[in-house]
Amino acid sequence: MTDPTLTATRRTHAGGATVLAVAGELDHHTAPELTRLIQEEPFGPALPVLIDLSGLTYCDSTGITVLIGADRQAREAGAPLVLVGVTADQMHVFRIIGLDQLFTFQPTVEDAIEALRA
Repeated sequence: MTDPTLTATRRTHAGGATVLAVAGELDHHTAPELTRLIQEEPFGPALPVLIDLSGLTYCDSTGITVLIGADRQAREAGAPLVLVGVTADQMHVFRIIGLDQLFTFQPTVEDAIEALRA
């Protein structure tokens, strides 16, 4: 059963990247939904994945662990992974725990697509 406080959806952007849009609360109750979506994603060198967090209202350590797992899966497959739409408060947490050194961030999906083309 999916917790209604989180929605995680997949779409393909016209630029060729997969966008995983996350909205709501990402915590130990809802993390399995995003984990499932990430595990089903066919990561590959020519298949960039953008995780759009612009709709995320809360993220606990379990949610951060899911994002780290996505990064690991992408690195193993040689796939570009970009976190999009991270708020200032969320970025503050990423900086405190050093994940600003691990992830690539872009403010919008369009910015991420443009950066991937460069």
